[in-house]
Amino acid sequence: MLVLIGIAIIIAGFLLRFNPLLVIMASALATGLAAGLDVAAIVAAFGKAFNDTRYVSIVWIVLPVIGLLEAYGLQQYARSLIGRVRSGALAGLLTGYLLIRQGFAALGLTSVAGHPQTVRPLIAPMAEAAAEVQNPALTDEQREEVKAYAAATDNVGLFFGEDIFLAIGSILLMKGVLEGYGYQIEPLHFSLWAIPTAIAAFLIHAVRLRRLDRRMRAYRGVGA
Repeated sequence: MLVLIGIAIIIAGFLLRFNPLLVIMASALATGLAAGLDVAAIVAAFGKAFNDTRYVSIVWIVLPVIGLLEAYGLQQYARSLIGRVRSGALAGLLTGYLLIRQGFAALGLTSVAGHPQTVRPLIAPMAEAAAEVQNPALTDEQREEVKAYAAATDNVGLFFGEDIFLAIGSILLMKGVLEGYGYQIEPLHFSLWAIPTAIAAFLIHAVRLRRLDRRMRAYRGVGA
């Protein structure tokens, strides 16, 4: 039972709001020591786990690249580009991004686009600039609403698009659970049944984006 001390450390660490990474490392270290492993074996286990999943570290390579692009005016260029477009570009921009994000996710390319590499440096500034075309006197609250919709668009596209891909974790999980209850269902069936849901999600969010576009125009009318 002593090896369960790691669970207690995780619960206590999260309740006390300690750094999650340090809490998990402390939990793993305590569990390893309780199981009779020496420090060298625990460190080796950490190294093996990192090496086996080293593709995760690729994400960190993207961050300095994005930082350099932003330092050299990526956001400003994106804003100036969309600012030349006529009124009504807000809904079109975000709906187009939703279609692209959902399409790539349906093909299993979930790492193409995303919050850090696409939404923050490109989509959010472009959406904000499109809203400014419709209402040059945007308030801070309105700007935050536009940014929130840009982030939500990415979430909707990814969440409802990835379930169409056969080898995604959620489909494999459902298949495994149902097999445990005696139901043999092929992953293709899950994928096909996810298509109507993805289409519905696209249409519903597209309507929400259109309503956002109209609200921005209404704000301009009130300001005038």
